[in-house]
Amino acid sequence: MAKPYVPHDVIDETAKTSLVGLGSGVFIAAIQNALSKRNVGAMSVFTRGAPLIGICAAGPGAYAFFSRTMMNLREKEDAWAAAFGGFMCGSVLGLPFKRTPVMLALGAFFGTAQGLFHVAGGRLDSFYKEEDEFERKEIIRRTTRLPVEQTVAELGEGRGKSLLPFSYLANDDGFETNTSQCADAGEHTGIRPPGYEERRRERIKEKYGFEVDPVNATIQGSQ
Repeated sequence: MAKPYVPHDVIDETAKTSLVGLGSGVFIAAIQNALSKRNVGAMSVFTRGAPLIGICAAGPGAYAFFSRTMMNLREKEDAWAAAFGGFMCGSVLGLPFKRTPVMLALGAFFGTAQGLFHVAGGRLDSFYKEEDEFERKEIIRRTTRLPVEQTVAELGEGRGKSLLPFSYLANDDGFETNTSQCADAGEHTGIRPPGYEERRRERIKEKYGFEVDPVNATIQGSQ
């Protein structure tokens, strides 16, 4: 099911994009001023670099204005709107050359680039476009899932609520999970790696000085 179209605020987006382009133009003009071999002052960044600053602000602003306007008129966000905005942006960037073929060539280049970029889903790494935030989080969860061995090593084995070992089921990772419930407390145990009971009995014997009988450590054995 297609999502309902949400109109763009053309004036707001155009202003923000133009401000970004304006800042980029000032930065480039400052670099040119610093690398100049002539003795120029700080204000020459704005006097000598005014055409560059204006073009850097007008180009992105033209893209935002025309692409968003076309999207609002057609009520659709597609590659055609992005290509049209890219064409207008390239045409504005070609104004300093004062030649129509150069303007059309730059417009066609930027229009094609923006159209292909939109077809690629606005991503540089693949053609896949994520549908929503839930799917993105699911992908992150699957690709960054920690092995059970690492989790047990970090948390420590034997983590759980139940005090008595009952029946166990082996999972795909070779670990055993207690699936029975305590008759008194009614609680489950946590994940236990293979050989946990033997190591637990050894630690109890070393620390407290008595040995735990694995046969009698059950409900039947305690009765």
